[in-house]
This record gives sequence, structure tokens and C-alpha cells, in this order.
Amino acid sequence: MDEPKYRIRALHTASTVTVYQAYRPEIGLPAARDGRFPAVWRRDRMTWIKPSFLWMMYRCGWGSKEGQETVLAVEITREGFEWALAHACLSHYEHGLHPDRETWKRRLKRSPARVQWDPERDLRLRPLPHRSLQLGLAGEAAHRYADEWTVSVTDVTALAHTVRDHVRNGDLTAAQRLLPAERPYPVPEGALAHLHR
Repeated sequence: MDEPKYRIRALHTASTVTVYQAYRPEIGLPAARDGRFPAVWRRDRMTWIKPSFLWMMYRCGWGSKEGQETVLAVEITREGFEWALAHACLSHYEHGLHPDRETWKRRLKRSPARVQWDPERDLRLRPLPHRSLQLGLAGEAAHRYADEWTVSVTDVTALAHTVRDHVRNGDLTAAQRLLPAERPYPVPEGALAHLHR
């Protein structure tokens, strides 16, 4: 069955959804150790969370890019994730979705969250035809993410490196077996209508 162009796929339970981020070790290691972001983590900056493990691998180079050496799986409440989606604005102007560019700009400025849809990636990190959600959190959303929504933080850097090594060795079956079980995330009918055409 063909994958729809816009759909959230994620590792999720009845109450949580897992998203990925990559940080320098001074942030990532204490976050994983303590299960919450350390004081040095800036709540006044936009932070981007990604439900797709492979898109995160593309972004951080399997945990090899400078400042992104520690890959985290952050389990957050579904309630928080859905609040962010409901309060998000698309990060770019889309003719036919927004009445006009000025309305979109005003909405973007007011929104504590923003959404980008980027091509999903395969195991070799090549772009696929369907899109993967990136969710940017700022202001109230960033505070809620760090202080209310986070259920657990796990260092998955070793997993990233193992999957990468299998891919480099040509063993895509072994790599595939290690990937998080991302399934379509159930959102109510029309809940994403403000985030894509």
C-alpha cells in the first residue's frame, strides 16, 4: 500500500510517543542519566523534535556531526504531543492553506510550535516520496516539553552506530531489525488540516 505524503509515523504507546533529538554530550549525557534536561538546556530557544529515527540519523549523521554526538530518544506524553500539534503553525507559507502571507506571518509569530514536513529517509538515508514530521517547540511549548511532557530520556547513540555499521556492511536486514517500530500515529480526523494541504 502506498504511504500517504503526509502522515505522522512514530514509536508510540497508549499514553506516550517517542521523539528524537541529538545534542553535544554535555547536554545529552546528563539528560539521559537524569531523565530530564539539565539546567544548561535553554528553554528560551526553539528545539526541534522528530518522531522518525531515520530522519534523525540523516540530520545528525548517525551521531557523528559536531554538537550532535549524543542521540536521545525522548518519550513524551501523547497529550503534550497533540497539544503542540494543535498549537502549531506550518513553518512556511502555503498558498491555499493560509489566506495570505501576512495572516501566516501573524500566526507563525503567535504559535508556540511550528511544523516542517521533510522527505522521510530510507536506511541509506536517501529521500523517500513521503514526508516526515519535524516539530519545533518554542516559548510555552519548549517549557512544557522539558518540564511537563517528558516521561523518559534514553541515550540511543550506540543503537545509531550499530545500525549505521550494519548499513555500511551491506546487511540491511540486520539494520532493519534494530529500527524502532514506528507505526502510523492516530490523530483525530482533520487534526492536521492546518499543517498541510
